[in-house]
Amino acid sequence: MNSEFHWDFAAILLTLSVVSGAIWLIDAVFFARARRVQLAEKRKAGDRNEEGESEHEYGYDRPPLLVDYAKSFFPIFFIVLLLRSFLVEPFRIPSGSMNPTLLIGDFILVNKYEYGIRLPVLNKKIVELGQPKRGDVVVFRYPENPALPFIKRLVGMPGDHITYDRKKLYINGEEIGRTRLDTYRGVCSGSSEVGARLNEAFSGQTHQILHKPTMYQPPRREWKVPEGQYFVLGDNRDNSKDSRVWGMVPNENLIGRAFMIWMNWDWECSGWITWGRIGDSIK
Repeated sequence: MNSEFHWDFAAILLTLSVVSGAIWLIDAVFFARARRVQLAEKRKAGDRNEEGESEHEYGYDRPPLLVDYAKSFFPIFFIVLLLRSFLVEPFRIPSGSMNPTLLIGDFILVNKYEYGIRLPVLNKKIVELGQPKRGDVVVFRYPENPALPFIKRLVGMPGDHITYDRKKLYINGEEIGRTRLDTYRGVCSGSSEVGARLNEAFSGQTHQILHKPTMYQPPRREWKVPEGQYFVLGDNRDNSKDSRVWGMVPNENLIGRAFMIWMNWDWECSGWITWGRIGDSIK
């Protein structure tokens, strides 16, 4: 799966970089010299227009418009491709499955190198830098449709035994501790999200989850996490399509770790930016 091609924004950027770079290179190798020779000959002949200006001022040494555009845009396409592929990539949160940690309309930044460097488009890892940790908020390619990016919290590591029973989470037989904070009431596009806000703690870290006691209680289920795969859950435990539904996330589907909210823009909030969320870290 790590070598499958998916037509996404990275593929578009790569295509634009290759096409514009090829146009620039072909012109430089085959046509630029001919234009310089032509200009030199005209200068030598002393060609002047009716106003006495040199033909150089009329663009005999300039490349065609298509080549000019290619030379201008190639560095932009290429730099953006490098930044998005190897450093950070922006995403927008479209649903409430990560409430209360992330809200609909949050724009987030994802660290692309923490879990290793992958080739753009092919998603093949070429440099091993680190491994995901339990509790990370990760962005990944949805296993059932790798063209779609999903975001969830990494709960189960390879080899773990996961149990979800009466809305309680157990990892390797140990119940994960939770403490109630307050009643959560969603806002704007997430105004229907109401429930108990809980602190959940594992691996020495705490994060908040949303629990809705009155919603349907699923039967006890258990999973064994295979090697090279991960079990993920949404923080909005009663309103999240996650590993409980479609299974594990293969390592090659990981895109990176979400680490910061750089903007929130929810049209249900009068269409204005929610300034107070800008710069918030994700944990």
